[in-house]
Amino acid sequence: MNLWIFQGIMIPLVGTTLGSACVLFMKNKLDQRLQSALTGFAAGVMVAASIWSLLIPAMEQAQPMGKWAFMPAAAGFWFGILFLLFLDRLVPHLHANSKKAEGPKSSLQKTTMLVLAVTLHNLPEGMAVGVVYAGWLSGDAGITAMGAFALSLGIAIQNFPEGAIISMPLRTEGVSKGKAFLYGALSGAVEPLGAVMTILAAHFVVPLLPYMLSFAAGAMIYVVVEELVPEMSDGEYADVGTLLFAAGFTVMMALDVALG
Repeated sequence: MNLWIFQGIMIPLVGTTLGSACVLFMKNKLDQRLQSALTGFAAGVMVAASIWSLLIPAMEQAQPMGKWAFMPAAAGFWFGILFLLFLDRLVPHLHANSKKAEGPKSSLQKTTMLVLAVTLHNLPEGMAVGVVYAGWLSGDAGITAMGAFALSLGIAIQNFPEGAIISMPLRTEGVSKGKAFLYGALSGAVEPLGAVMTILAAHFVVPLLPYMLSFAAGAMIYVVVEELVPEMSDGEYADVGTLLFAAGFTVMMALDVALG
């Protein structure tokens, strides 16, 4: 694995780690306005990445199918949605600001379920980075090195607020600052792991690239609709979340077009 790919798959983890470090310097609880803003921004980045970095390239890969070029993207998209729904039902987890855990009944501690929720959230992002770099490595997928880097950078940017959103509630639950930072950073470790596994399977992934790209998009959109949009709209600062959603969408769109 060359240095360029290693940097690309590690950049999102750096974003999560830096965001988690906020717990070391900020007060114990995130202001509701700030949390709505951070969540909205992350959601906007993920939606734009799903469109420009994943769904559009998936349909471009299927152009030989003519007017049916949307079929691989649609099939992969739904597979991603259903896969995250399956994990959502399989793994016990608890979203920030939620009083009721999701998934099967479990005796896990609240802090553990908070970390599991973010880990589930980060899984499709790691897969998205991995499949894009696998496409670039193939040399004939129409994906450029800068386009792959744009996706990594965009996910790292939206991982910064996510890192803060997981570490700060852990601190509120009584976890020490050091452990809250560590748990927040480790929740992002699934991203490079998922990316590496996808790249190692590149020989099998490339023929299915349109499906894999749209699969990652579906999984990311599931996270946005199921988790981020309700969180950014909760409370009296929904308008702040909406404006930052638009800002995040614009930033990721600009990154993908300018660098891709």
